[in-house]
Amino acid sequence: MTILNETYTLSNGVEIPKLGLGMWFIEDDKAAQAARDAIEIGYRNIDTAQAYGNERGVGEGVRTAGVARQELFISTKLAAEIKDYDAAVAAIDGSLETMGLDYIDLMLIHAPQPWDDFRGGDYADGNREAWRALEDAFKAGKLRAIGVSNFLQEDLENVFETATVTPHVNQVLVHVGNTPSELLNYCVSKNILVQAYSPIAHGEILTNPQVAAIAEQYGVTVPQLSIRYTLQLGTQSLPKTANPDHMRENAQVDFEISAADMEKLRSLDARDYGEHSVFPVYSGK
Repeated sequence: MTILNETYTLSNGVEIPKLGLGMWFIEDDKAAQAARDAIEIGYRNIDTAQAYGNERGVGEGVRTAGVARQELFISTKLAAEIKDYDAAVAAIDGSLETMGLDYIDLMLIHAPQPWDDFRGGDYADGNREAWRALEDAFKAGKLRAIGVSNFLQEDLENVFETATVTPHVNQVLVHVGNTPSELLNYCVSKNILVQAYSPIAHGEILTNPQVAAIAEQYGVTVPQLSIRYTLQLGTQSLPKTANPDHMRENAQVDFEISAADMEKLRSLDARDYGEHSVFPVYSGK
């Protein structure tokens, strides 16, 4: 499971493990154990958010895992609804307090719009204000890196207008069947690392016969192929699970997808998320 030892280097020189554990939908009272299990298996990168309601549990897991804090990379996200400076400052300090950590490795603006108006109104000023709060916390050493999530090119360009620090990361929905190539290329051009969340398409990709056929050729599972795909795109992959067996399986991705198969996977369009379409990020907006 050598992938667990591999890192990318952010534009500010901070190293981030290539494979992380997403904590969405993991209850707060189960989050500490999930974090401990992942760390014991060898994960060093754990991703949560204020909106997930499990920062307390993640923080407990980090503090009780028996691995030095500086060996771990812990991310969280500013709630998407917070679009003013003072509220953002308070929320950043709130995350540090809730998690019981002296610093957070990466903090993101969770979305360019509040969830109930996702891809809706104009929150340009609010995003610049929230970004300024992240910059100040970064400069104060509370955050080792800062970034955004679900930001399109125009959202990034808006932040650039007043930013003194370019976002180190943009965490977006990337999986076989949903490869936003133009956005990926744009982020590369700005030296912004893309983090791929839901690399297994919230489980929906498991039923895709084309993907299953390619996975079979490599003698791997569909999740393993899907995670490997996002890594070969140059993104940092964040599969979500609380199951230690799945954590181990997800890290067994030391194989190479051929250029021809990468092209096949890249050209697939699979964005039917079934029951999960109720969530803004899967709603097709």
